[in-house]
Amino acid sequence: MAVAVAACMAMAGCATATATARPVTPAPKASPTPSRTPASSPTPTTSPTQSDGTLQILTYKGYAESGGATTNWVADFESATGCRIARLDTVQTAQDMQDIVGRRAYDVISAGPEVAASLIAAQQVQPIDTARVTGYDELTKQLRDQSEVDGKVYGVPYLWGTHEIIYDASKTKPRDASALYDSQTAALPDSPLSIADAALAGGAEDPYELTAGQLDQAMTLLGKNKNRLYWKDPITLVRAFATGKVDIAQATPYFRMLLQKAGRNVKALDTSAITGWVDSWMLNASTPSLDCAYRWLSWTAMPETQRDAAAWVGLAPATSKACKGRAAAVCAAYGVTKAAKPAKVVFAVRPPGDCAPPEGECTDYVAWTKRWQGLVS
Repeated sequence: MAVAVAACMAMAGCATATATARPVTPAPKASPTPSRTPASSPTPTTSPTQSDGTLQILTYKGYAESGGATTNWVADFESATGCRIARLDTVQTAQDMQDIVGRRAYDVISAGPEVAASLIAAQQVQPIDTARVTGYDELTKQLRDQSEVDGKVYGVPYLWGTHEIIYDASKTKPRDASALYDSQTAALPDSPLSIADAALAGGAEDPYELTAGQLDQAMTLLGKNKNRLYWKDPITLVRAFATGKVDIAQATPYFRMLLQKAGRNVKALDTSAITGWVDSWMLNASTPSLDCAYRWLSWTAMPETQRDAAAWVGLAPATSKACKGRAAAVCAAYGVTKAAKPAKVVFAVRPPGDCAPPEGECTDYVAWTKRWQGLVS
């Protein structure tokens, strides 16, 4: 869920940007000012020994950049390890990733909760020996826990994000989350996971474990105003705020930071809980390049690598040690170093969680997708 970010926001006077289901945008350096060219990666401090081998990688745009001198931190990995990245494919949305993993085998994949569930269920990925991943234990435990199934670890946390309700305080003053669904000038991410936010607003205790009745309630709330803006491209949302088409939206804290930097009186609604997700690196069940794959996992767990990625895509790193320099503003927006902020996040647990059919009573992600498509079509 993210993007190969090549331009800053139109509100800051820059060209348009591409986008993905993950609401990300070009990231700031030391301040929230968007930047086209994040600094190149430093030489890693924990370089594995040289090794022969190649890797085929599938990830979201912006998560592993090798496009040029100013956005190429993949080359450092190849130089340090001797492992060659033979193929680097990027996608924009979780659905794009779901489609492509069924057609081609990749050694490592950065998957969010929507895709991870199906990969694990289909045994397309294998449990990870975390002892072989340098720095794994230094990643935030709450994020590590999201990739554990039946005592086995299936992912190494990389980037994470949250959704909050942001609003133009000069035009509206929402009292609670219901305002997002009542407003005629609102915007939601075009993703089935937005159902969880509606469920949370409707009082669901666990918005990712919804019975059929709870799913119906969430869809009723969403159906109150079907003509709202559903956005995939970050630039669409920013322009909507700039032109006054939208004055309240569900977005990541990074959007709030950008809009405030652009002079907009944008604030976040204070709620008791917010939804979030974690994107983690996973190992193909039958990768022929297991040694290099583990070297890649170790590389992505390094603070330096996560700092580059967080600053580039505007999502939070999985280790607070990355929250320096160019990633400092992003970390501040997400409250990475504040214990209270992650604690209020209800993370997506491979929807719909542990009560999935046939044993449980919860609706599955396929049902969520069908209902969402019916809403936005």
